[in-house]
Amino acid sequence: MPRELITLTEASNYLKLSKKIVTDMIDQGVFSQFPKGKTFRVDKNEINEWLSNLSESQNEQLALRRTACRFMDYFSTDFIMLDFKVDNKYEAIGEMSKLAKDVKLVRNQRWLYEVVVAREELISTAIGNGVALLHPRRLHPSKIKSPSILFGRSTHGVDFDSPDNKPVNLFFMLLLHNDKQHLFSLSYISKFLSNSDNLQLLLDSTDKKEIFDKLTAV
Repeated sequence: MPRELITLTEASNYLKLSKKIVTDMIDQGVFSQFPKGKTFRVDKNEINEWLSNLSESQNEQLALRRTACRFMDYFSTDFIMLDFKVDNKYEAIGEMSKLAKDVKLVRNQRWLYEVVVAREELISTAIGNGVALLHPRRLHPSKIKSPSILFGRSTHGVDFDSPDNKPVNLFFMLLLHNDKQHLFSLSYISKFLSNSDNLQLLLDSTDKKEIFDKLTAV
């Protein structure tokens, strides 16, 4: 069968994996590489053959990798803020809104603060175990530069009307463009937080890279 050579970007999109993961697979000998100028190509037919021969457990692992890569599209170490000092939920929302402005996801910090507070006043976004999933009531793709998720941690827990009556230390702010992204992210974060070790790492770690790696691990 003749080769059907594609770029690394095309291979990444086809496999629904990050370029780094595909590069690692090439380095491990999973796929061959074919030099072309200063870059290289991979054979799409070789990828298809590899996909068709995956075992059930390997297919499950691939699905997990794809899920983590999808979350990674919305997340970055720049979107992490550790140990800010606040006294109440409104100050916490203010800090997270400021972070969104600082990393240039929104132009108007005050607007974001107001729409998140308006959502919070309907019903608390705290989900228990010291976590809140902040988000506006409605999606605003025209005002949010790119679909993103921020993570923040307060030095002291604050009252957030949580269902378990525990103060909140950990804040995710979901700034997404459509319902599909929003529901996926809620599901991904909820599953991640169901592991008590993951929750403890978010509470204890002083390393943003460690937090990023854990939240995007396969």
